[in-house]
Amino acid sequence: MAEEAKQETPAAAAEVVVAESKAEEVVAVEKAVEVEAEEKKAAEQEEEEEKKAEEAEEAAGGDEAAVIEGTGSFKEESNLVSELPDPERTALAQLKELVAAALAAGEFDLPPPPPPPPAKEEEPKAAEAPAAEEPKAQAEAEAAATEEPKTEEPKAEAPAQEEPKTEEPAKEEEPKAEAAAAAAPAAAEEPKAEAAAEEAKPAEPETEEKTVVVTEDEGTSKTVEAIEETVVVAAASEPAAAAAAEAEAAAPKEELIWGVPLTGDDERTDTVLLKFLRAREFKVKEAMAMLKAAVLWRKRFGIGAVLAADLGLPELENVVFYRGADREGHPVCYNVYGEFQDKDLYEKAFGDEEKRERFLKWRIQLLERGILDQLDFSPSGICSMVQVTDLKNSPPMLGKHRTVTRQALALLQDNYPEFIAKKIFINVPWWYIAANKMVSPFLTQRTKSKIIFCTAAKSAETLFRYIAPEQVPVQFGGLYKEDDTEFSTSDAVTELAIKPSSKETVEIPATENSTVVWELRVLGWEVSYGAEFTPDAEGGYTVIVQKTRKVPANEEPIMKGSFKVGEPGKIVLTVDNAASKKKKQLLYRFKVKSSSESA
Repeated sequence: MAEEAKQETPAAAAEVVVAESKAEEVVAVEKAVEVEAEEKKAAEQEEEEEKKAEEAEEAAGGDEAAVIEGTGSFKEESNLVSELPDPERTALAQLKELVAAALAAGEFDLPPPPPPPPAKEEEPKAAEAPAAEEPKAQAEAEAAATEEPKTEEPKAEAPAQEEPKTEEPAKEEEPKAEAAAAAAPAAAEEPKAEAAAEEAKPAEPETEEKTVVVTEDEGTSKTVEAIEETVVVAAASEPAAAAAAEAEAAAPKEELIWGVPLTGDDERTDTVLLKFLRAREFKVKEAMAMLKAAVLWRKRFGIGAVLAADLGLPELENVVFYRGADREGHPVCYNVYGEFQDKDLYEKAFGDEEKRERFLKWRIQLLERGILDQLDFSPSGICSMVQVTDLKNSPPMLGKHRTVTRQALALLQDNYPEFIAKKIFINVPWWYIAANKMVSPFLTQRTKSKIIFCTAAKSAETLFRYIAPEQVPVQFGGLYKEDDTEFSTSDAVTELAIKPSSKETVEIPATENSTVVWELRVLGWEVSYGAEFTPDAEGGYTVIVQKTRKVPANEEPIMKGSFKVGEPGKIVLTVDNAASKKKKQLLYRFKVKSSSESA
């Protein structure tokens, strides 16, 4: 019995081990099933969200198609007067007349500053008091001239004893000079001398001239003649000065806006005035009111001072910046509000009222510098720009920035008419596109034809419709890099669409003793990529330049390669989209440099 028990014990133990292992396997399988279910659920949710985004985009795309295809896409009108329709040419001529009249009337000048507070108004009254006492002093002097000179003799000796009081004797001797002139034989000149003396009294230099010579009649008469000459010259010069001042005031001042005069023969003037007319649908009076308000705002805001100011915000260089041009030559301005995810940067820009005011000035300064540096107001020039606004990770609508954002938007709408050729919103959330459908009916057809919305999946593709990939920065799907030493915006990029479950090859011909340099990018990657060199000679060996491998989505956005060629042949780049069910977009460009260029 003991032996049977001993024999059963190992068998039972083995059964226990087997049962435990089976239990562990069951648990592992259950966990695997749970994980798989969770992944499937997450994939379904992601698919559902993508579907919603695509549906919203399709709905928005339908609206966009209705606007752009229905109107033939927005295209800037000509600024050549000879090409304008008759009603527009007439409106331009009428606006020019209104501007000239407003300049002559000083309507483009800021109103005078308000009067000082009442406390400060008392100071001028105090200053007027001595002026009011002058007639009294003059009357006392005339009365002193009629009195006997006996009382004046003791006072005349006073200056010899007390030098500090030299001013008082001089004033007292003045009546003596007048009395001496009255006693002169030429009695007919008495009124003239007195009048000349009275007119010359306010001028201190003339007073000194009278007090110097008082002893001889001849000297006195010469002094009176000198005073008369001074009065005559002054009287003659006053009308001329007044006439010059009137002429200067009557001549209208030259008024400039963005360096362009509002009147005259400058051909750029028509371009600027046409902007205001188009913004108000060629309603002349409304365009004139807008122009006048814009000029006055520029003076109140101090555009000249803002342009010259150092606002000290280098941190915002990645928030708003100019980069490249679109396919029609318009400069492109990028607005990247996702940069404000950095809390420190957000506080620096919008932390308090002073910072928000500085941000507003910085934004206006950036726009003004872009206008002056990159736009051309000649009739055949580029006088507007393209704006790209990236809404990826942008801050919520409510926040410290809300007030200044609205203020900036209002200023741009009111004072910078027709400066936007196209406004492209990229990485737009699906709910934003849906919300735009509610706002769209309130926009004019002209405005709607300039605005484009696209989700993240379509952002790069949409940008490339208007801006060449070599002009689009890497962060937005293009190939432009500031520090690129090999390629520039003058090196064109070729675009190819790779269909699902298909392969695309790019062949680059190479000459003997040359170096081939290339770069390529597949938006979203998730494809296989490889490169090889194939010689032209029969029986030559193919050289593997880049071993074929799958490139994940988070890979470096741009692949670069180079190969030194010793014999004629070609570089073959292969991109395989076999594993993806989505269409992929391939961008590439290359250069073939001779040995001397490579060195």
